[in-house]
Amino acid sequence: MRKLTAIYPGTFDPVTLGHLDVLERASKMFDRVIIAASEGSAKATLFTLSERLEMLKSAAAKYKNVKAESFEGLLVHYAEKKDAKVIVRGLRAISDFEYEFQMALTNRKIFPELETVFLMPNEKYSYISSTFVREISKYGGEVSAFVPALVKRMLRRKYKKLREFK
Repeated sequence: MRKLTAIYPGTFDPVTLGHLDVLERASKMFDRVIIAASEGSAKATLFTLSERLEMLKSAAAKYKNVKAESFEGLLVHYAEKKDAKVIVRGLRAISDFEYEFQMALTNRKIFPELETVFLMPNEKYSYISSTFVREISKYGGEVSAFVPALVKRMLRRKYKKLREFK
């Protein structure tokens, strides 16, 4: 029997509790889930790919059917290589929908067998974004309510190094 594999892609700079809520939901829906950090992104990242992968591997460790990886290039090519038929995307607000909808349709045009499933995080995480977490942490704010403990430690170390570098 063939197992259904889903990919949950993102920049994850850093991974938040909202991301992990979506991951948990996906892990219950699919036989295998790959949470995949994008290597080549138009976004400038605070964390290196290696650091983001460390965070994802830590977060994925508690799930038997979840694996953390990174990918480069088009997501549809990565999905095809991994024999994945589903892309999981989190939607926090209506503002996320337009971009995600366009991306899903584009991916379907390139790889017709690939479906996109949109999952909403629990409402207590719906306002969390990696951008806000980085901003709060940059100015010494408390981020425990938004990220796992490992991520909080990595944020503190990263911003401490950046301050020392200046």
